[in-house]
Amino acid sequence: MNLPISLTLLRIFFVPLLVVLLFTKGRHMDLWAVGVFLAAAATDLLDGYLARKRAQITTLGILLDPIADKLLISAALISLVELQLIPAWMVVIIVGREFAVSGLRAIASAEGFVLEASELGKTKMVVQVVAVTVIVLEHRYPRMQPLGEALLWVVVVFALASAAQYLLSFWKKLDVRVKRQRNRPLTVLRVGEEEQEEKDVAAQ
Repeated sequence: MNLPISLTLLRIFFVPLLVVLLFTKGRHMDLWAVGVFLAAAATDLLDGYLARKRAQITTLGILLDPIADKLLISAALISLVELQLIPAWMVVIIVGREFAVSGLRAIASAEGFVLEASELGKTKMVVQVVAVTVIVLEHRYPRMQPLGEALLWVVVVFALASAAQYLLSFWKKLDVRVKRQRNRPLTVLRVGEEEQEEKDVAAQ
């Protein structure tokens, strides 16, 4: 297991800790929650940077990284709904988008190709981090409430736009794959040649 994947797993470990801190009432608990959340978000930037710098980009890392992101954001947003800090319908759209993209990634993997994170999706992640941070701190700094609401609307727009982008990318790659299969030359074997070809391949 390389360092980038270890950081991704660390981000997953931060998820239950973040939820506990958000629901724990006490002095400065909101600051602790924000600190853990930002530390987890920072691992998202760090693992990608290290993977590229060390040439340790793997299929496992490409698949595991967005899962860790989705767990972190979904846990934070659902917790904020329970705390009655944000409307549930917005979170349904955002989290629903995450499940939809995860489903597309699973189908793409089964079809033999990978849907990499898009720039629009990465931007959405950054806006989400800022939005959650601002909303958690609203109780301490009430003047930040309008900013938190505005950022949440931006997240919804980015979520819908990036979902459409992933869907378009999925269909394009799937279409290319289907066309390649159709254009693949068809080999006709006479009776007995198929068995002989299998033996030749085994001998190689």
